[in-house]
Amino acid sequence: MTTGVRIRPMNELDIEGICRIDEKITGRYRPEVWEQRAAYYIRRDPDSSQVAEVDGRVVGFMLGEVRGGEFGLEEPTGWVEFFGVDPSSREKGVGRRLIEALLGHFRAKGAHVARTMVAAQDKDIAAFIAAMGFAPAPLTALEKRL
Repeated sequence: MTTGVRIRPMNELDIEGICRIDEKITGRYRPEVWEQRAAYYIRRDPDSSQVAEVDGRVVGFMLGEVRGGEFGLEEPTGWVEFFGVDPSSREKGVGRRLIEALLGHFRAKGAHVARTMVAAQDKDIAAFIAAMGFAPAPLTALEKRL
């Protein structure tokens, strides 16, 4: 478990740290992507998305929100949509602390269920999500290539 980890709501000043983590994970530096995403989540619900920091440095992030009325599901639902943990901070409880904070916020906003989607090839992400108590939902994701 990482000591000195502070979990707090994300703000605009966290975008560079999020970009740095994403670059370590994907090998691509994409500030325009993360500026747009961060602005969307901060505008929708400034307390929903969370970051983890150690000594003032962002080491993890988790973006999500509560929505209802999608896919014929009227109940308020917390959606975990984007997250990442700096590879040097993994296996230390950072992801667990982030998701616990996000789920707590979802509950406070009236959600009784949280959902996410995981690509079939993302075995590590799927394992983390399962370890956090998520199970297959009675929904099926469908796609059509265009």
